[in-house]
Amino acid sequence: MSVTNAADNLATLIRCPSVTPAEGGALVALEAMLAPLGFAVERVTASEAGTPDIENLYARLGSDGPHLMFAGHTDVVPVGDEAAWTHPPFAAEIAGGEMFGRGAVDMKGGIACFVAALARYVEKHGAPKGSVSFLITGDEEGPAINGTVKLLEWAAERGERWDACLVGEPTNPDHLGDMIKIGRRGSISGFVTVHGVQGHAAYPHLADNPLRAVATMATALMHPPLDTGTENFPPTNLEVTTIDTGNRATNVIPARARFDFNVRFNDLWTAESLQDELVRRLDAAAADQTLRPGRAPIRYEITWSERPSHVFLTRNDALISSLSGAVEAVTGKVPALSTTGGTSDARFIKDYCPVVEFGLVGQTMHMVDERVALADLETLTTIYETFIERWFQHAAS
Repeated sequence: MSVTNAADNLATLIRCPSVTPAEGGALVALEAMLAPLGFAVERVTASEAGTPDIENLYARLGSDGPHLMFAGHTDVVPVGDEAAWTHPPFAAEIAGGEMFGRGAVDMKGGIACFVAALARYVEKHGAPKGSVSFLITGDEEGPAINGTVKLLEWAAERGERWDACLVGEPTNPDHLGDMIKIGRRGSISGFVTVHGVQGHAAYPHLADNPLRAVATMATALMHPPLDTGTENFPPTNLEVTTIDTGNRATNVIPARARFDFNVRFNDLWTAESLQDELVRRLDAAAADQTLRPGRAPIRYEITWSERPSHVFLTRNDALISSLSGAVEAVTGKVPALSTTGGTSDARFIKDYCPVVEFGLVGQTMHMVDERVALADLETLTTIYETFIERWFQHAAS
């Protein structure tokens, strides 16, 4: 097997059942691809109480700057109903010009293509005049506690420094060349517990139904809109994701109710300023007697999920223009520079160096019959190879 062939690389990785937190052989396979290219490969296992140990990989080719990092993950989400797959999820079978398998696009495909691209670059030019590293975690699809965060800390403590990073997440909505991610919205999650008084549904004057208060408070968080967006980001959006009382009796007014929410926020906010605004809205709603005449102010408490994701925007012309130029040169498209979508491990990497994201078309990620067109693997490999050439040329100028 030649590692210059992205499809071969991907088939090898898909056949490793690396469902978070299992390594599944994927990092072993990746090390076998990188070592013959001259990479010094290290495996790092990270631990934290109450979470599973995670195996990660860091590999570097070269010892001097400039230093380009490629980041990603070999862990994948569960397959769901395996019987619903038309091809086994870990077999890497090919049908109709597509390779099927869990992780094909999210994101073993991106890793396979970057390995192939770098191998082709080395064949043509020799090792880059600088360094290339792979920072690969097994915990992106999980809690993200023992993965990229700790691997970055480990590497930085050893003196590793990076000038730029490309994350190979599937960023393209429809076709290769559609979109580069140059930032991400922030994300905060929390839940509000509203306290009432339990009682018989036929005697509401003796009880206090917390669900009436939930409606008031949830509405206050969503209206009026938090903002109308910025030049680089869409409007901040809050979604109530669940409401629960734990009550299964239809004739009992519950004693308490809880609702959970998530906010995706733009660069008008920090995590702290947004939390302050949401608490202000809840306090105002708690004091409003409109829907609760004669009742005491609503009694509630809010709990924030740990570690909010912070908003960021990359403004690095060498990185963005090298990648955008490579995409246009290969596909003929000028990619949109976007900050849409969810979070990724780029939110951690941005604290160490400029970072952008570009990978395969993401339409089938996390789905039954996740798959990638073989033609797209070849196109992405060519884009990555062109990007490597352009980035090192730009860095040397």
